[in-house]
Amino acid sequence: MSQDRPIELPYFDFLLEDFRQGNSEIIKCFGLHVHWGYWENPTLADGSVDNFAAAAEKLTQKVYQAGGATDGQRILDCGCGFGGTISSLNDRFSNLQLVGLNIDSRQIDRAREQVQPRDSNQIEFVRGDACQLPFADNSFDLVLAVECIFHFPSRQRFFQEAYRVLKPGGKLAICDFVPEQLLQPLIGLMSTFGNSMINNFFGYVDSSFTLNDYRQLARNTGFTPVVEENITQNTIPTYPMLRSLQLQTDNNQLGNSAVIAEWVSRLEIIRYLILSYQKSSYA
Repeated sequence: MSQDRPIELPYFDFLLEDFRQGNSEIIKCFGLHVHWGYWENPTLADGSVDNFAAAAEKLTQKVYQAGGATDGQRILDCGCGFGGTISSLNDRFSNLQLVGLNIDSRQIDRAREQVQPRDSNQIEFVRGDACQLPFADNSFDLVLAVECIFHFPSRQRFFQEAYRVLKPGGKLAICDFVPEQLLQPLIGLMSTFGNSMINNFFGYVDSSFTLNDYRQLARNTGFTPVVEENITQNTIPTYPMLRSLQLQTDNNQLGNSAVIAEWVSRLEIIRYLILSYQKSSYA
C-alpha cells in the first residue's frame, strides 16, 4: 500500500462526513479514538456514548501499557488515526517524543488540529506507510499499532520495519482480531459470505492471521513475546453501541458489519488480543 495508491477506507469517509455535519454522538465516540472499547467489567457497560468513549480510552491505555510506556521515551504510533493514542500518552506522561504515522492525510490533518503537546512533550504527525517507515534504525523505544494492523498490506514487513526502528530492548505493542486456529475451516467458510460486506465498509481487512502465525513471525523477525492477552469478552459492549449508532445515522453497512463481528466475537471464533514483543538488548 504505497503512499501514491488511493486510500480506500469507507468508514473514515462516513466518519469525516458525520464530523462535518456536526453529529455530536459520532464525534464523541470516534472523534479521537477510532477503535473498540475495553470494559474491565462488561456487565457494567451502560450503552452511553460517554461510557463508550471512556472504554475506547481504556483500550488504548491497555495497549501502550503492554508495551511498557513511560516518561522520557520516543514512541511511534503507526496507524495513528485522529491522534487518540498520541493524545492519551501526551496526557499521562512527560518528556516524550511522540510520532503519529498514518497513510491517510485526512486523518493526519485532524490529528494535528486536535493534539497539542504538554509537559515537555514533543509531538509530530507524519504521513507515511507502516510497511516502509521513514525513520532511522534504532530510533524508538516503543512502536504501537492500535487496532489497525489488519489494514496493513503485510504484517511481516511491518514487524521487520518495527524491529528496525526500535532501539535495542525496545518494544512493539499491538491489538488485533485473531482467528482461533482450530476454527480456521469455519472462518474460511464465513469469509466467503462476510468479507465483501466487511471490506465494503472497513476497506482492506486481513483477519486470517492466527496467534501461531504471530508467534512464528516474532521468532523469524527476532522479537521475544512479552504479552499475549485475550480481551475479547471485555470488548463485547462495543457491538450494541455500533448498532445504536447505525440506527441514528441510517448507516446499514455499520450495523450489518457489527452483527457479524459480534457473533464471531461472542463465540470467540475470532478473538481480540493485545500482543507485545521485545527486541533483544544486544541487537
